[in-house]
Amino acid sequence: MRLKKYTDYALRVLIFTASKRDGELANKKEISAVFRISENHLGKIIHELNKLELIETHRGRSGGIRLAKKPADINIGSVVRAMEDDFHLLECFDCATNYCVITPACKLKGVLHEALRAFLTVLDKYTLEDLLTNKQELRELMGLK
Repeated sequence: MRLKKYTDYALRVLIFTASKRDGELANKKEISAVFRISENHLGKIIHELNKLELIETHRGRSGGIRLAKKPADINIGSVVRAMEDDFHLLECFDCATNYCVITPACKLKGVLHEALRAFLTVLDKYTLEDLLTNKQELRELMGLK
């Protein structure tokens, strides 16, 4: 299973934002610098996370972003489902584009569907808070004081 970079970056934004000190805002420029992600691309991700009500944005010169919920209330499985536009692992997962002749007899789709469910079930067991148990180490690696 491979997640899109969009989802990876969204999770990084959440981790970075959650690693800030209480009340301190994160901003697109510093996230871009730490993870070497274009600010333009980050803008789209931040917009989506804001629409999902996972972060709140504050405009202006001293603006930025902060979590809209406690890290314990942000489920990783839910974030991944929201950020991924599909989980079509194979052609046969999408009826509209499936032209595989063995689909009616193929067992592979069922096996991969089971694996996908297991993957998401594991992600559902974790929250953003679980990803921050080494918060100080994360802060140091991201250059946060």
